[in-house]
Amino acid sequence: MTYLLLNAVFLVVAALVAVVAVTRRLISVRFVSAVAGALTLTLLLTAVFDNLMIGAGLFSYDPEQISGVLIGLAPIEDFAYPLAAAILLPALWVISGGTRLGRTDD
Repeated sequence: MTYLLLNAVFLVVAALVAVVAVTRRLISVRFVSAVAGALTLTLLLTAVFDNLMIGAGLFSYDPEQISGVLIGLAPIEDFAYPLAAAILLPALWVISGGTRLGRTDD
């Protein structure tokens, strides 16, 4: 199984949970913009630190298992994890009743 296929599984699950949150009208535009800001920062940090760790030789990827699309030294597959987390975790939070700041009536 390639990293891209493994990432697709997690991204589909995250998207399905987000769809549930959206259809229940638990997520507002303000909530989405806050999540987008957090995602932007997370992707930036992933780019910086993954490149540093790969460059230092702390880990590597089997070239047979990645798409070959790189951002610096980091394969594009590395960026699916923060993307999935930015979609899944806030959606789970509002579905579980964690905060009401995400509701559309605020």
